[in-house]
Amino acid sequence: MSRTWFSQPLECVATFWRVARRDGVTLGFTTHDADLWFDGMLHRSAPGMVPSAIRRSADFEPDSAEVQGALSHDSIDASDLALGRYDGAAVQIGVVDWETRERLVLYRGTIGTVAEEAGAFTASLQSRKAELWRDPVPRTSPSCRAEFCGPGCSLSPARFSRAARVEAFDTTANAVQLAGQVVGADHAGGSLRWLDGPLAGTRARIVAAGAGGLVLDAPVDHAIARGTAVLLREGCDRTLETCAGRFANAVNFQGEPFLPGNDLVTRYPVPAQ
Repeated sequence: MSRTWFSQPLECVATFWRVARRDGVTLGFTTHDADLWFDGMLHRSAPGMVPSAIRRSADFEPDSAEVQGALSHDSIDASDLALGRYDGAAVQIGVVDWETRERLVLYRGTIGTVAEEAGAFTASLQSRKAELWRDPVPRTSPSCRAEFCGPGCSLSPARFSRAARVEAFDTTANAVQLAGQVVGADHAGGSLRWLDGPLAGTRARIVAAGAGGLVLDAPVDHAIARGTAVLLREGCDRTLETCAGRFANAVNFQGEPFLPGNDLVTRYPVPAQ
């Protein structure tokens, strides 16, 4: 029998929310004046964080919600917000009875944009129902639409990933030099994940590779010490030639390189001279 919430004049109910970041860190909070343990997770007391009204509908329109709070808890740091550690994080918001631990999830979604001002932050949430508005039908393209080593590609990520350490970092070129033998051409278009240091857990795209090292897509505002551990993932230019020649994976190529383009419609016969 499901519980009818707020049916009594006085109930032991608090709000809780969980944030599952893309780097693997999961945080739990509650408006209760003491920490609560349930679902195998400790929810820290954070009275400075308040979820706004949650609007739920029975149609396909995305539900709306927002979270506001103060940067007072040790788990939430302004630098983490600035680095984008919370961008795209999965969020659950619900109510919990702090005596019986009965609970109900009211909202599921992801964090969209995060704004920080005067020691406080505001996070807009995107409902899971927003995924229903995405067009599932792929568009034809001459290049591969699959993510390298992702769904549809079928290549093993472990096969094309390797651990390395930073030898030097050029702030002017925003390029990182790594110790050991690293074939830069193979990593162009790939990714670099910081395993320790001030950027631990974040990921950067490799836009180019040259004699100066691997050029990253976003500027690095922190000092990167020599010996910092990183995880490299090779890249792919998404062409059929590379897929077949370098990876022997043409059978899983997600593109149509030989499909005639729209210019075929505008062609017309030309009389022989």
